[in-house]
Amino acid sequence: MKIAIIGTGKVGGSLARGWARAGHDILLGVRDTQNFKGQELLTEAQIRAVSIPDAVTEAEVVLIATPAQVVLELIKQWGSTEAKVWIDATNAIAQSPQPYPTAYHALADRCAGAVVKCFNTTGYENMRNPRYGEARIDLFMAGAHAEAKGIARRLALDLGFAECYDFGGADKVELLEQFALAWINLAIMQGMGRNIGFQLLRR
Repeated sequence: MKIAIIGTGKVGGSLARGWARAGHDILLGVRDTQNFKGQELLTEAQIRAVSIPDAVTEAEVVLIATPAQVVLELIKQWGSTEAKVWIDATNAIAQSPQPYPTAYHALADRCAGAVVKCFNTTGYENMRNPRYGEARIDLFMAGAHAEAKGIARRLALDLGFAECYDFGGADKVELLEQFALAWINLAIMQGMGRNIGFQLLRR
């Protein structure tokens, strides 16, 4: 699968490496291909850096891993958005892309294609390695498009997560961001550290 990643910080970089090692072709969408955060990612054979418009044009799947409030500026930079799957991995914690409550809602309103919220509920350390001894933690997703959810789940499993559970439709996107705040609260505010994760258990 050809995946564009917009945002090459710790989250975007961790996903890029993991998916490249799983056999996907990764396009880092950056403003300056000669000088950008995460240049060390180019040591992976299946990762290359291109302009943001070119990354979106070439890719089948586009993951947004920037601050949520910049998504409207990003949307202005790319052309046709049809036949794309958009994955919103952001959390509108400090600032939202007004007038939208989340980046998901902005993408759903302004881009063609299918949108899903995923890869936002845990830290980048768990994206690099979701294994805890013999156990593997879970991910969660929300959105209105079954196709996008299917792709997000496949990509989560490719990273080694045990499962990617469906949180519900577009009406559950903001709840999923609140769920992300639960991880942030435990890891940071309560001092448990970033090497914690959630696993859904059934009886």
